[in-house]
Amino acid sequence: MQSSKIRNIAIIAHVDHGKTSLVDKLLGQSGVFRDNEQVVERVLDSHDLEREKGITILAKNTSIQYAGYTINIVDTPGHADFGGEVERIMKMVDGVLLVVDAFEGCMPQTRFVLKKALEQNLVPVVVINKMDRENARPLQVYDEVLDLFIDLGVDEEGIDFPIIYASAIEGWASLDPNQRGEDFKPLFNAIIEQIPAPCGDASGALQLQVSLLDYNDYLGRIAIGRINRGRIKSGTQVAVIKRDGSTEIFRISKLFGFQGLKRVEITEGQVGEIVAVSGLGDIYVGETICDVAHPEPLPFLKIDEPTLQMNFLVNDSPFAGNDGDPVTSRKLGARLKREMETDVALKVEDTDSPEVFLVSGRGELHLGILIETMRREGLEFQVSKPQVIFKHDENGAITEPFEYLFLDVPEDCVGPVMEKLGSRKGELLNMVPVGDRMHLEYSIPARGLIGFRTEFLTETRGYGLMHHSFFEYKPYCGEINRRKNGVLVAWETGVATTYGLLIAEGRGTLFITPGTEVYEGMIVGENSREQDIVVNVCKEKALTNMRSSVKEETVKLKSARSLSLEQSLEYLEDDEYLEVTPHTLRLRKKVLNKGERAKYEKYKHTT
Repeated sequence: MQSSKIRNIAIIAHVDHGKTSLVDKLLGQSGVFRDNEQVVERVLDSHDLEREKGITILAKNTSIQYAGYTINIVDTPGHADFGGEVERIMKMVDGVLLVVDAFEGCMPQTRFVLKKALEQNLVPVVVINKMDRENARPLQVYDEVLDLFIDLGVDEEGIDFPIIYASAIEGWASLDPNQRGEDFKPLFNAIIEQIPAPCGDASGALQLQVSLLDYNDYLGRIAIGRINRGRIKSGTQVAVIKRDGSTEIFRISKLFGFQGLKRVEITEGQVGEIVAVSGLGDIYVGETICDVAHPEPLPFLKIDEPTLQMNFLVNDSPFAGNDGDPVTSRKLGARLKREMETDVALKVEDTDSPEVFLVSGRGELHLGILIETMRREGLEFQVSKPQVIFKHDENGAITEPFEYLFLDVPEDCVGPVMEKLGSRKGELLNMVPVGDRMHLEYSIPARGLIGFRTEFLTETRGYGLMHHSFFEYKPYCGEINRRKNGVLVAWETGVATTYGLLIAEGRGTLFITPGTEVYEGMIVGENSREQDIVVNVCKEKALTNMRSSVKEETVKLKSARSLSLEQSLEYLEDDEYLEVTPHTLRLRKKVLNKGERAKYEKYKHTT
């Protein structure tokens, strides 16, 4: 196959603007599936968490045939926390489909992904999706996209981008916003005509950079990338230039191409093709596969630095081992470092304690997905409160990461939301009314967003929308007060009783229900006041032989407040851990014993 008949594209967009649904229909209309084949929605979202959360976490590629052309498509994540996936994919493609919601328009992540694409000089085709929405406003959205291109510094020639109006759900595309299309033919044609064919010296020495990794129990690690130069053949020797600059020689055991959703074994791949290679040992993302006689590395992938970090540590609670596999420090470290092999935006470092590992990522969701994945593997461990990563500028001054925050709130909720953001050092950048709602844009320290989502949903009664992406490092802006309330801490190990919880309920809000097993130092609720207090939730009602003169009434507890993983991470304070097991999340104090905790606090305040 000639490289002139190949098109390599990435689909990029803000989260939930319809990228994966668009791929579904492209696959369907290209004839990838049999007529009688049962196909699940969002077929590329194969990860359980992707289906549950409705987002793409891991970049995935597929290949379709259309009118004699091979179109390689990579579906990328739309959430800012998985920007590491987006950035490396840009090296594999020559163009992008920028998908924008016909009602929501340009959002923070739209800017982020388009900026990354333009930095790589990729050719964009804009797809205004969800034209089937009742309140679609395609012309205004087109103007927003145009303004975004101009704002990102694109010249006059660059703003003459092709634009397609589409409905991924209904499976049609059109060049006219006022005319419903029949199928995706206009989109297929735009890809073939507008996206350039891959360039490269077909007769030169092999050069292929690894952009994705996969794993197979029989083949081991599988490297996926685009051939930048030359050809690659199964069974031949190649040189792998490692991240430290060293070179290792391997023999390719298997070579695969892509057809639809399937990986197909091939004997040879040529320049411009996306292939999968096995037999290269412990190869990593960003390393270069070369001709043995010409070991020339490609520039290493530049990835934005992590902005948030937290400690992962061995579970030492009294209930360790009751629910899952209580991992040793060696096993925990190995599992975390294995994740780092495929996730280029993640960093794992050893600490002074062999049982504690410092894990850095791009945000709460990024680290939260890792925690959820590990607990579903049956592992038990603990994590500390997320902390932002501070840096020093050239003058030695402390700087911290700021986020660009976009909010869509009901008009009557604007005041309380702005008040909350003001206390978190947020700076209002823009405020635009849209019907009976208000669009707010803020620059805010990443610290200020920790724990804000729960407050935001409460203030907007669940009707608010918020999105954020990394903005820049700016000077440290001072202390930010977080949780104002103290917590209710279990006094002893045992089983929570209705009587004990009824007494504790008078002090605040409960997190547990009767019958819950608790241990000393475990957090069982939130105090209505600022200080932490110890409560005996296992207390039994005293039995006497005296009969009450008043008829006893049935006592009913208020509903316990259930915290999700994300809410638990937001809730943590410096002296607390979150114990994570396959079926349970427990908030706890770092020091479980009340007396030891008091000594620790006294020592901390005197040093």
